[in-house]
This record gives sequence, structure tokens and C-alpha cells, in this order.
Amino acid sequence: MQFEEFFDTLFGIMISHLVRTKSPRVHTTVRILAIETSCDETAIAVLECSGGLEKPLFKVLGNALNSQIDIHKEFGGVVPDIAKREHVKWLPILLGKVFKDVCYDLERPNIDLIAVTTGPGLEPALWAGITFAEELSKKWKIPLLPVNHMEGHILSVLVGNETQPEFPALALLVSGGHTEFVSVQNYGEYSVIGKTRDDAAGEAFDKVARILGLPYPGGPEVARLAAEHREAHEHSPITFPMPMLKSGDLDFSYSGLKTAVLYKAKELGELNDDQKRELARAFEDAAIGVLVEKTRQALMERMVKTLIVGGGVSANSYLRSELEKLLTEFPETSLLFPEKSLTTDNAVMIGIAAYIEYTKNEKLPLGSLRAQGNLSF
Repeated sequence: MQFEEFFDTLFGIMISHLVRTKSPRVHTTVRILAIETSCDETAIAVLECSGGLEKPLFKVLGNALNSQIDIHKEFGGVVPDIAKREHVKWLPILLGKVFKDVCYDLERPNIDLIAVTTGPGLEPALWAGITFAEELSKKWKIPLLPVNHMEGHILSVLVGNETQPEFPALALLVSGGHTEFVSVQNYGEYSVIGKTRDDAAGEAFDKVARILGLPYPGGPEVARLAAEHREAHEHSPITFPMPMLKSGDLDFSYSGLKTAVLYKAKELGELNDDQKRELARAFEDAAIGVLVEKTRQALMERMVKTLIVGGGVSANSYLRSELEKLLTEFPETSLLFPEKSLTTDNAVMIGIAAYIEYTKNEKLPLGSLRAQGNLSF
């Protein structure tokens, strides 16, 4: 190779490195536009982030969400293509609303970074958000960062809690699509150490709701009936086994519990209101009971400083109270829940996760994004 060719090649590498490398941003304020479309909620938020990894601080400047519950309830669940259609419709509407709230110009917004969920989730729905985010990134010439939806659930506890998570930590993620334990060694350092082998806990709640003839989404309705029975009675006359309680690992299974509720409901025949409360109570006792007992097992096996609980089912009041009781046995471990508004799918948690990733890594990933329905850690 001639000297001139060598110099040109070296210079090109140096320029490429400069383009891809960012200087540390620990004390820099970053404004992030976050987009979430993993399932049936369309969500957009603008966050002002600062403090770095030592003390991350988040100010929500604007936040908007559109739920598709009324559209999907006639189908008893989310229809992916319909969800995508609604995302495409609502994304520009929500962007306009948020920018109006924060007084941003749609032509030249004061945004440093765009973050979008790329998985896990329903791929048609994910593509709606990704395509929209890529168009904005290109139009405004603003960097675009992919975000793992489940990391968002873990990091959602960074808003609304005076206590910051200490590491190592254990995350229990419980939602309609996931039930899993995640070992959190530090920000961005995750490994799944236990998960459901079939239905997720939230999915089981919804299926039991259908068995009981409750409206969609059924999880909160099951919890409401269970709470009514628990308030009036110390015990339920019906009991169900807690699945995989003695499996020797941190995995879960909820399909058998759902089937047990179905068989008992068929045995009882046409259900009256009291029987629905009894079944809901018995189901919730077993479903939450196994979550709590598996968490006890995980805490005994691993020395962790923080237990983080996230996902839609983390809003369940009985789960929260039972885990609070459990943590009295582990005084060295703190317990963190997200604000209830951040337990379901939302864009705020996506912005939080993006800031942590942006601050932690000097290089931003380059290239086009793709939807990954089964994305894991």
C-alpha cells in the first residue's frame, strides 16, 4: 500500500471513529423524545434527563397516551393488525399534543435524542413506532436509539421513588406477556434467571376473567372481586394449588392454574356473584402466592440489595402488600415499585431506559432498526 493510500485509510478510520464516538455525558442535560407502540397503547413523551448514572434525574415535560381497549375488547384480546393501524393513526396526533404542551416547534424541536421500543411486543405494532421514529430522526437529523421494552419496566422505578436502586438487584417483571426474574448487576447488565414456561401471570388473569364472564381487560376485574371476598372472608372455600412451587428453580407456569379455574367453574355451573368472588379470590391467592414464594426463594439464593417489581401486574394491590410483608424477612433489601401510572406500557419508561443507555455507552448503535417481537436481554 502506498503512503498516500495508507494515510487516506487511516484518516477515514479516524473520522468514522469521531462520528461514532460521544464524549462522556454524565453532567449533560439531555432532552429525549420517547415512543412506545409494543402492544395496544400508543404513547409519546418528552423527558429532560440529567445526573448521569450516579444520580439520574428525570423531568417529564410532556406525556400523552392513547389506549385501544375499547377497540379490542370485542375480540377479547389485542388484534396485531388493528393495533398497528391505530398506532399509525394516533402517533402524529399525540406528537402534536405533546409538542403543544411543551411549546416545541414541529419543524425544529429542542430534542437531543429519539428513543423507540423495538421489542419485545407485537411486531406489526412495533413497526408502526419504529417507522415513525425513523422518519422523525431523518427529518430532524437527530440520533435514534432502540430500547428494550422490558428494560423500560425495570428502570421505571427511577421516577417517583426517593430511594435509588442499589446493585446487585433482582427484578420481578410481571405483565400480560412476561413473568420473569432478571438479575440486574448494574445498569445495562441483565440476565434472565427464571421465567414462565407457558402463560404469563397477567395473561392468566385475563383468561380467568373470561371464564368468569368479566369485561375486558379482565385482570383488574379479577383483582377487584378477589379483594371484595378477602375483605368479607378470612378464607375462600375454594383453593387451587400453586404451580411449580417446589420445582427447584425460579420458573413459573400458569396454564394449569387457569385450567383448574375452568374445570371448577364448569363444575359449579352458572356462576352467581358470590361464586365469582370465591373463584377470583382462590385464583389470585394461588397466582400471587407462587410469585411471592418464588421471590422468597430467589432472595434466599442471591444476596441482592434491591428488589424491583415492574410490569402491569405490579399495580396489583395484593401483590404489593404480600411482597411488602415478605421483605420484612430481608431487612437488607429495599423494595421498589414504579408509580402505578408507569406500571402499564408507557413512553416515559422508554425515555428513562434510553437515557441510561445513552449515558452508559460512548457509542450509539448505527444502522436501521428492526422490530423484534421476542427480544430478550
